[in-house]
Amino acid sequence: MEINTLTVEEVTLVELAGEVDRNTAPMVQEKILPLAQPGSKILLDLTKVPYMSSTGLRMLLLLYRQTHAQDGKLVLLGLSEEIQEIMSVTGFLDFFTTCNTLESGLEALK
Repeated sequence: MEINTLTVEEVTLVELAGEVDRNTAPMVQEKILPLAQPGSKILLDLTKVPYMSSTGLRMLLLLYRQTHAQDGKLVLLGLSEEIQEIMSVTGFLDFFTTCNTLESGLEALK
């Protein structure tokens, strides 16, 4: 699992590469939960995430709750068709704003 964090136009862009499962989700959570600061704007790029287990989905929900508790915003970028379908069936998509391009993700956080 690769995790890269950078700042683009006052937005924290977190790029994940690899599968998010029970082995990697705790590491991802440890790296990105501290980013949920008061008023934070987080763009989570999942373009290079081919698979996400239920543990990964729980980690996303925890990040969502943490971000919103801090009056921040969270946008998911580049969900694979499989992950998007799983999130739709489970109702997770109701919680998240999703975008297909970096530009639309940055626009959604303005």
